[in-house]
Amino acid sequence: MESSCIIAQVQREEALVHPKQGLVSRSSPKKPRSRSIFKALFCCLSAQNVNRPGGSGDPPTQKEEAQSTPKIPGTSLLPEVTPKDTGKICMVIDLDETLVHSSFKPISNADFIVPVEIEGTIHQVYVLKRPYVDEFLERMGELYECVLFTASLAKYADPVTDLLDKEGVFRSRLFREACVFHQGCYVKDLSRLGRDLKKTIILDNSPASYIFHPENAVPVQSWFDDMGDTELLSLIPIFEELSYSEDIYTSLGQLRAP
Repeated sequence: MESSCIIAQVQREEALVHPKQGLVSRSSPKKPRSRSIFKALFCCLSAQNVNRPGGSGDPPTQKEEAQSTPKIPGTSLLPEVTPKDTGKICMVIDLDETLVHSSFKPISNADFIVPVEIEGTIHQVYVLKRPYVDEFLERMGELYECVLFTASLAKYADPVTDLLDKEGVFRSRLFREACVFHQGCYVKDLSRLGRDLKKTIILDNSPASYIFHPENAVPVQSWFDDMGDTELLSLIPIFEELSYSEDIYTSLGQLRAP
């Protein structure tokens, strides 16, 4: 498979990662953060105006979203909250271009090399860790119920996560089959998690991944190989503050306010 990074084509199930639409490309200049980190974090949300699949009219309000969490036993994607995480906000974290970058082409400074079988052939996947990812995950694991949610296939994402998360920060892992395929995108429908949406945050570099719940999102810039990147380090104090919130819609709304 000839590819500079593991970007999937929707038509090819052997591909490991879905196409992330609307992102900064490898050749695009990185936009500097504004003087207010809070404004920079939420600049992507003001343009979001996407309906749920099969719906009509205006997108649901925050209260309607919060009330839409499924309550039918056995239908949730996540298991019951453990006593250790009772009362904590659920943080849903993306993998590719958020925490790591992977490529089929050899990378001299790769942190991991993961063998993945595709159509009977073993391919070596070279994985780079985003700067400060270890510090970020360690702190988030102390404050939140952390869940990995990726549109990648498990045969790639699971072994990568094993190497990335040796301390067991992620309480659960969700892969492509847990996504909703909607208008050519693999969407992470937070209402299927079985968690109160008022206490659920998603960290993802792809707006297409959270189009059903933009009010729950903290956007992160796409990362490929910039070893001077400090995005995750900058997010730690923000998430430390948000961890005390009883209603993330109120807290994120305050951060978005001019």
